[in-house]
Amino acid sequence: MKWSCDGSPAYEIEDAEREAHGSDIILYIDDDCKEFLEKEKIQQLLTKYCKFMAVPVAFGKKQEWSSDEKKMVDTEKDNIINDVAPLWTSTPSTLKDEDYKSFYRTLYPMSDEPLFWIHLNVDYPFNLTGILYFPKIKSSIELQKNKIQLYCNQVFVTDQVEGIVPEFLTLLHGVIDSPDIPLNVSRSYLQSDREVKKISTYITKKVADRLKAIFTENRKEFEEKWDDLKLFINYGILSEEGFYDRAKEFALFKDTEGKYFTFDEYKTLIEGAQKDKDDQLVYLYATDKDEQYSYIKAAQDKGYSVLLLDGQLDVPTIQTLEQKFEKSRFTRVDADIIDRLIVKSDAPKSDLSEDDSANLSQVFKSQMPKLDHAEFMVQVDALGAEARPVVITQNEWMRRMKEMSRFQPGMNFYGQMPDSFNMVLNSDHPLVKRVLDDCKSSTEEALKPIVSELKGQEARLAAIQQQQDKKKYDELTQDDKDMKAECEKAVQEQKDKKNDVLSGFAAKNDIIHQLIDLALLQNGMLKGEALDKFLKRSVDLIK
Repeated sequence: MKWSCDGSPAYEIEDAEREAHGSDIILYIDDDCKEFLEKEKIQQLLTKYCKFMAVPVAFGKKQEWSSDEKKMVDTEKDNIINDVAPLWTSTPSTLKDEDYKSFYRTLYPMSDEPLFWIHLNVDYPFNLTGILYFPKIKSSIELQKNKIQLYCNQVFVTDQVEGIVPEFLTLLHGVIDSPDIPLNVSRSYLQSDREVKKISTYITKKVADRLKAIFTENRKEFEEKWDDLKLFINYGILSEEGFYDRAKEFALFKDTEGKYFTFDEYKTLIEGAQKDKDDQLVYLYATDKDEQYSYIKAAQDKGYSVLLLDGQLDVPTIQTLEQKFEKSRFTRVDADIIDRLIVKSDAPKSDLSEDDSANLSQVFKSQMPKLDHAEFMVQVDALGAEARPVVITQNEWMRRMKEMSRFQPGMNFYGQMPDSFNMVLNSDHPLVKRVLDDCKSSTEEALKPIVSELKGQEARLAAIQQQQDKKKYDELTQDDKDMKAECEKAVQEQKDKKNDVLSGFAAKNDIIHQLIDLALLQNGMLKGEALDKFLKRSVDLIK
């Protein structure tokens, strides 16, 4: 029979003669499609779609070097371009580790050796075979997706498998072969087909079972691979409902000392020392051992354990863990001074007067550098004479929201906000006391008339407010409003004068600048010209 078509929906069938068994397919190529007549293009398409077809596919003849013609020439042997029995069709018990690694190199020639693999082989209630590999993730998650190849009876279908495997498992590499998925697979089909959903559930269970088995059988090997593996686990906890219940049996925490713990093991370790006065269990963590070293050391000196959460999805994952763990919260070690990270009792109060605290805050605040996308709040606390004189901390909630804004759409608002830091002055430290004493002796005479006038204006403003509070807003006359505004202006003028005096003192005080720069340096925030000034000042202070 001869079947012919000009490209339209219409076709013709007629009788024909042929001497041998088989079929000829003759294609007429338009001028703008001549690339499909090139050997390299045909080879590329055959390799993509027919590399593992179950019947041999011959493309031309094998070639060998001819010394007479000085070039590659065809032989009599057919050039079979496909493997009719790929590794996933074999029985797992007959295969060795090197077989799996070799097949991985065939699929991904430029990739590093995989962490481990899972051989899928099920014939009920659906048919599914394949091999999934856990790769080493080096860069962005998005760059690592869509490396799983989907086949139907060993014919390539697609590498867009989001509907067949759960979102977090699209990070895996390998092949899946199922005759239950049609060749003309579409995303809408995948999202609605019941058999495909069963396949997705099966793959998730198989992966979880495999991870649990590796953890149970060889925990040391599992721990060695955890830093590469945790991205998959965290992604699953974040994106797949119910995966946490499977993962909690083999998911690990790693502390700053390099020790590994299951969730239950770590809870047992810290619950004796790390509960606050409200009976909440506090999980302390760091994201960089070197940058946050002094904060880690302060926590360890208190007898606390600190987790190392330096992975790409570690911080977003703790948001979920706080919902799963009872009466627990996660706090980074530099989120506050050590005594306020885990509050055991009411904090001791500074013995400074309100005015002294305000003046001390102002002299330091006036000398804070202007950093891009950063704001500083200055406060005074009694931390003990042995604690650091100045400590910079960053609010846990705000920082976490900013970090999560990189991963979750709709949170860009937080990502655009400036970083907010607290600078805590230790009123118990001798250097801070020295600054306060110098400030008093240097500014006392200049501040006397200003403070006197300020107190008088504040008292007048309080009296005006008390009188006007008895009236409704619409009962206030314009004279009432003008009188209050004038008084408020006078108060602000005196405050500005006071701050100018304090700022003038602070600008000439090397200890203030040195303490601020030391705190900035501790947090990796002292750079460029400011760092150069700090170094020169340090030399001058030593002389």
